[in-house]
Amino acid sequence: MGKRSKGLRSKSRKKLTKHPRQRGAPPVSRVVRELPVGTKVAIILDPSVVKGQPHPRYHGRIGVVQGQRGRAYLLEIRDGGSIKKVISRPEHLRLVKQ
Repeated sequence: MGKRSKGLRSKSRKKLTKHPRQRGAPPVSRVVRELPVGTKVAIILDPSVVKGQPHPRYHGRIGVVQGQRGRAYLLEIRDGGSIKKVISRPEHLRLVKQ
């Protein structure tokens, strides 16, 4: 028996697959979007873009934009009783209506 792989994308088959009609690269408007500081966003992973993808455990979480790191954004997320910082690119972020 070989040792089971426990990579970054393990146990996330459902989260990291697209519906057949949604497959392909994301629209350019989602890639070049500018998000001002203080904006509420939801982390929805786009499986077709691996670069700048946060850990699958943060899929569906809502955070607040704290700043920018190159093309990526620094988000502040509540995880249980603690506050965590997550770095994600805009392809994996969706605006939340306030």
